[in-house]
Amino acid sequence: MSIVLYDLCGAGGKRFSPNCWRSAMSLAHKGLAWESRATLFTQIPGIGGGNRTVPVIDDQGELIGDSWTIAEHLESRYPDRPSLFGGETGKALARFVQNWTIAQLHAPIFRMIAADIHDALDPADQPYFRESREKRLGKSLEEVQAGREAELPAFRAGLAPLRLTVQAQPFLGGERPSYADYLPFGALQWARTTSPFPLLAADDPVLAWFERCLDLHDGLGRREPGLWQTG
Repeated sequence: MSIVLYDLCGAGGKRFSPNCWRSAMSLAHKGLAWESRATLFTQIPGIGGGNRTVPVIDDQGELIGDSWTIAEHLESRYPDRPSLFGGETGKALARFVQNWTIAQLHAPIFRMIAADIHDALDPADQPYFRESREKRLGKSLEEVQAGREAELPAFRAGLAPLRLTVQAQPFLGGERPSYADYLPFGALQWARTTSPFPLLAADDPVLAWFERCLDLHDGLGRREPGLWQTG
């Protein structure tokens, strides 16, 4: 019986959620049988189990939400499969990478692609997304996104820790990827799949690392069409 991943989708079934991409890459990393179930924002309450966000996985009838909790679940339930963390030390470091990704990547990326995300959504989700995000931000999605050209240099400079690391080794996990890689990968995949605005320069080592991640697991990430023209 395959694991079901309830996977946030936009128009045409496009998978774009950074957190869902973490879980998709984790399932593929483990080599498990799984299927992605396209889920709109407005369909999340129908998943059950009290979940208000995705990703959620259904593993043999057990519903598990939250990407970090899902990774922990997969690691403990399937210890004979390739490790996501490489032990408790790796898990502790991955938690730091998760917090860094949320603080330093998710917030500025959202500001630079907020209106593009809206436009990539299924029409059924667009009113909810606009109302909820604009209420939180206190301005329109278009106003939020308007300053992205000015914000881009600081964003790229802030990638220095990731850039320096992947200049020295292929992945954050070393010679092979680990869950730590899937955290910033998910953030950049979010932008690649919803916006034509290129966050990474063509000669950036972070882009080379991102391309390597797109090719992992038989090109799982690359199979989702992207909109970037890097430069």
